[in-house]
Amino acid sequence: MIIKPPFTQESARQKVQMAEDLWNTRDPKKVVQAYTEDSIWRNRNEFLQGHAEIETFLTRKWAKELDYKLKKELFLFSDDKIAVQFEYVWHNASGQWFRSYGLEHWEFAADGRMKKRTASINDVMKYD
Repeated sequence: MIIKPPFTQESARQKVQMAEDLWNTRDPKKVVQAYTEDSIWRNRNEFLQGHAEIETFLTRKWAKELDYKLKKELFLFSDDKIAVQFEYVWHNASGQWFRSYGLEHWEFAADGRMKKRTASINDVMKYD
């Protein structure tokens, strides 16, 4: 199912759930298809543009963030924008677990693919 702007409360919630499900595949080739070819990202302190850079980034991310499991929640939406809060857990190669959380702002093209993604993310080492 393709969900295109303008968004309603229900379609924005569906778009967020679809993004969560897609990212939890941890498949960069699948994930990148949800973004325009010239999509612009800010992820923490990295700035990316286009499918090739995004796919390379996601490949590197999931090689480091093992057993990644993401949960997203709708925060706000407008006609062609969605903001989400999220958290995910992962561990590194040494077995240390982390919880990462933050906010993302998304802007969509008319065809429903994301053309801009800005993410602010914080990591906390898990002790439990």
